[in-house]
Amino acid sequence: MISKLNPAVPRRFLFAIAGLLWTVAGILVCIRGIIWLEELRFEAALPIGIAAVIVAIVVYSVLFSRVVQNNISRIVELPERVCIFAFTPWRGYIMIALMITAGITLRNSPIPHSYLCLPYTSMGGMLLAGSVRFYREFLHAIISVKS
Repeated sequence: MISKLNPAVPRRFLFAIAGLLWTVAGILVCIRGIIWLEELRFEAALPIGIAAVIVAIVVYSVLFSRVVQNNISRIVELPERVCIFAFTPWRGYIMIALMITAGITLRNSPIPHSYLCLPYTSMGGMLLAGSVRFYREFLHAIISVKS
């Protein structure tokens, strides 16, 4: 009976689900940071925008790419049909909740938005870069099935 309630999908779809989640989160966080960046004069916004791109690339390369690779490796080792919510481990849901809480707390804190636009746009960029890796894995899995 419980197996009938389990929303199972082929494992390859977990890559698309993870990519979609990271894309949505990345876009939302980037938009928030960009809105705050637009509140600044161009002379102040340009170096912050450039710094955000550099920070996103560096931190993604050093840290986030490992998180994405660990998730990809974990998904690859799952059974062929798996629960749709297995795109992230259970501790991943805790991390998602903590990040959402931290974002809401920062957004509503007395910290000026001009100080928050750098971390927000950087985090959004990192999430978007990670989503590309998940989509690439999904496409590779789809192509492998058709071959």
